[in-house]
Amino acid sequence: MKKILPFKLKAPIKDYIWGGRNLIKHYNKITDKQKAAESWELSCHKDGQSIIDSGEYKGLPLSELISSCDSDLMGSKYKDNARLGMLIKLIDADDNLSVQVHPNDEYALKHENQLGKTEAWVVLSCKQGAYLYCGLNRTVSPEEFAKRIENGTFLEILNKVYVKPGDVIFIEAGTVHAICGGIVIAEIQENSNVTYRIYDYDRTDKDGNKRELHIDKALQVCNMNKFEQIVRNDEPERFYGGTKALLASCSYFTSYMYDINLGAEMHSSNETFSHLLCVDGNAKLMLNDFTMQFQKGDSIFVPAGLGKYKISGECKLICSE
Repeated sequence: MKKILPFKLKAPIKDYIWGGRNLIKHYNKITDKQKAAESWELSCHKDGQSIIDSGEYKGLPLSELISSCDSDLMGSKYKDNARLGMLIKLIDADDNLSVQVHPNDEYALKHENQLGKTEAWVVLSCKQGAYLYCGLNRTVSPEEFAKRIENGTFLEILNKVYVKPGDVIFIEAGTVHAICGGIVIAEIQENSNVTYRIYDYDRTDKDGNKRELHIDKALQVCNMNKFEQIVRNDEPERFYGGTKALLASCSYFTSYMYDINLGAEMHSSNETFSHLLCVDGNAKLMLNDFTMQFQKGDSIFVPAGLGKYKISGECKLICSE
């Protein structure tokens, strides 16, 4: 089978009630919706699939190309299971998201027929004084946890984290969390859309209805121990033309931030594909005689086994595999 060249992806847009317009204004997302709360940049999930947006397969859902190409597209790592296990989003929280939790794989597969959700947040921009919630500020009993939900004091036991651009928060399944207003985030996660809402600020949707809470399930999956954040202090790897820094690595994904001011030589291995998300600047990808221009907000799928290719220009890229 002939090698498939890198191609761009078009992201489905979600207009959840807490979203804003930063993805439209600053990340070149096109939608007829009033809000763009999330863009699903790499997704084969049934609730929102990426569509190929360049090349000979333009207009085809990514999932269909993966099904027809198997490991030729995805890499040898996927030889026995050509299924995309990763989902990548841009998130614009104009208002607070609900306080929520995601189950682990075992629970989610049993009760929801989906994977669980471990994720990493990369803060791209935020207003001054912005914060989010991640985990609990002390260990609590299930009884106290439930009582505080009931009496409206739940936020008092959450771990508040003030953030700035460049911060990375790793959130294992079972960790209570919430992105709060005024933050734009890139989220790398498992391929899942299972969320158990615990607290939603008593607000209503566009039809005047309160959104559903999932207290019983949340109590079964929450980690009620004090949150201990693993802080990464790795020095960026410097190369001629920019820097490369590890953002997060786990059994589900590994992501790096490339800050490129001249250019970078990249490599597409036989083992796995790569996903490139441009979060600033503009540049071009060059592979032999093939050239692709891209800009802030663009999402690129690089098939496995293409070997060396180059990025030329000034940009910031989140590279995930």
